[in-house]
Formats: sequence, C-alpha cells, structure tokens
Amino acid sequence: MYETNLFLNTMNLFIIAGFLGPQEIILIVLALLLLFGGRKIPELMKGLGKGMKEFKKAKEEMDDDEQASAKSGKIES
Repeated sequence: MYETNLFLNTMNLFIIAGFLGPQEIILIVLALLLLFGGRKIPELMKGLGKGMKEFKKAKEEMDDDEQASAKSGKIES
C-alpha cells in the first residue's frame, strides 16, 4: 500500500514538474508580484521559511522520540 502511494505521488510530481516550463514559472512570479506587491513577498517567504523550519524541527523531535521509545522497548500509540 505504502509503495503504491509513493509511486503515485512520485508520478504526480513528475507530471506537474513536466508541465511547468520557464514561461509558466515567469508567469507565476509576475502574478505573485501583481497580487502581493514587491514589499509583501519577502515577508511571505520569511513566514514560509519559519513554518518549514518549525515543521522540520517537530519531525526531528518525533523521530527522536520514536528512536528513544524503541530503545527502551516501550510502544506508545
């Protein structure tokens, strides 16, 4: 089941990446500039970066907790 979902997600990524050429990326960037303006985009990217950093930190903490519980022999649900 997991391998099938991974395969489908990978295929979807390739399909999406295949459709985004340089012209489309430029068009998306221009649309973002028009919608949010030049001053707001750095603030949005900063917030996105902080969110990604917090997500990565939480993921690492969960992995550490799983490893610690595996070493101690406890199984938590």
